[in-house]
Amino acid sequence: MGRSHALSGWAAGLAVAPLVGLTTIAEVVPFAAATAGYALLPDLDHPGAGASRLLGPITGFVSNVVRAFSSLLYSLTKGPRDEDSTGQHRHASHTLAAAIGLGFATSSAGAAGGWRAVLAVALVGLLLAADALGDWVVTLVLAAGAWTIAGTWLPGESAVHNLHSGLDGIGKWIGVAVAVGMFVHCLGDSLTRSGCPWLWPLPIGGETWYEIRLPRPLRFRTGGWVENLLIVPVLVVAGVLLLPGAIQFLVDVFDAVGVSVARR
Repeated sequence: MGRSHALSGWAAGLAVAPLVGLTTIAEVVPFAAATAGYALLPDLDHPGAGASRLLGPITGFVSNVVRAFSSLLYSLTKGPRDEDSTGQHRHASHTLAAAIGLGFATSSAGAAGGWRAVLAVALVGLLLAADALGDWVVTLVLAAGAWTIAGTWLPGESAVHNLHSGLDGIGKWIGVAVAVGMFVHCLGDSLTRSGCPWLWPLPIGGETWYEIRLPRPLRFRTGGWVENLLIVPVLVVAGVLLLPGAIQFLVDVFDAVGVSVARR
C-alpha cells in the first residue's frame, strides 16, 4: 500500500544519501523525502492510487497517459507465455528501466534548470510523500530547510543565496532519489503475491513481463496483516534509526542512563 511504499522509500533514501556524499540533516532529509515521494510514482498506472488522485484532473490525466502507454508497450513486447492482460497496472511504470530512465531525465532537468528545476522535482516528491505519510514529513523537511539557511549563514550572503546553494548541492543527486524511490517500490511489490515484472525486457521462461516474487510461503497479500503488523513497524523503526546521528544519540542516552543507575 502507499504508506508502506513511502516508508520504504524514506528508509532507502536515508541509507543511500551517505553513499552519494550527503551526510547532514539538511541534505539527507530532503533527499529522503524525495525518495519517499517517488516511491509512490509507479502507481500512477492505477486510477485509484494516491499519486493518480493527488492533483485531481491533472494527475488523473497523467495516469490515463501512463496506463495507455503501458498497455501499448505490453502488447508490443509481450512474450509467448505472457498472460492475456491489459498490461496497465504493475507493468511499464514498475520496471527498472523506467526507474533509470526517469532518474536520468530528472538529473538532466536539474543540471539544465538549476535550483528551480531541483526545487520543482523535490516539491513533487514532497507532495507525494505528504499525501501518504501525513504532515509530519512536511514539517521535518521544512525544519531541515530552516536549519540549512541558519547553519550556512555567512556575513554578506542572503538566506535566498544559501537556499540556492543547498538546492544546487542536492541537484546532481535528485535523479538518484527518483530512481531509488521507484525501484524500491518495485522491490516492495515483489514481496506480495502478485509480484512485479521489474526485469522487463529480459525474457524469462518465455515471458517478457515475468513477475519477480518471493517463494510462495513467503509472499503476503497487499494490505494484509503481514504488511500492517510486521512490514510497516519495521520500516518505521528503520526510518528513525537511519537518520544522521540517531544511533549515536541512542547510545549516548543509554550510556547516560547506565551511569545514572550505577551511581545509585
